[in-house]
Amino acid sequence: MDNSNKEILPVSTPQETAIEIVAALASVVPWIGGPVSTVLAGISFARKYERVREVLVNMAEQIKNFESEVSRKYVATADFQDLLEKTLRQAADERAEEKRKAYATFLANDIKSPGQSYDEKIRILRTLEEIQVDHIRMLKALLQDPDRNIGGMIGSVSQTLQKRLPDIPTDRIADLAQQLKDMRLVNFGNLNTMMTATGAEELQHTVTPYGRKFIQYILGSSSEK
Repeated sequence: MDNSNKEILPVSTPQETAIEIVAALASVVPWIGGPVSTVLAGISFARKYERVREVLVNMAEQIKNFESEVSRKYVATADFQDLLEKTLRQAADERAEEKRKAYATFLANDIKSPGQSYDEKIRILRTLEEIQVDHIRMLKALLQDPDRNIGGMIGSVSQTLQKRLPDIPTDRIADLAQQLKDMRLVNFGNLNTMMTATGAEELQHTVTPYGRKFIQYILGSSSEK
């Protein structure tokens, strides 16, 4: 995000209030100001406003040129306001910048495509709260296109992931794989299974339909964001 976008909402000061945040946000996306105001009025942890501000800035940037009457009506519903409140409360407690960006993208995608099941979106939020940055990196590595110029055996599943995530130790990759499986985001067997270059394409299919939906919601159309 460039520096010009940082002024969408004011930087936190001891005098900053929810009203100031909403006024600044409404100047960029007027129709989102009301729902945000309702949620911020109930947030008491002022020291975490900066994280909330960061998420709302990012969200506003993603929807500022978006126009939809369906979305305008949706953001006035109780479903959206409940979802917004849950999202901002989780984001306020989140220390990892990459995950705060994911919360912003989650909100932006929800506003742009409001037709999904509310219960499914709550499930995604719960997963996002539980997941770690390394989990996200591993999901992206699994979805990465294989190098089609390499022939023959390319190593095991574990070795392939190690090449794609060279800064993560092998035992950590095994732990992440099991945790992702427990969260129903992936579904694969033995990490020591040997693969060919063609077989590496099957790694993409180890990400479950829910895992793909999760990635779509938190990263948008490109898993390389």
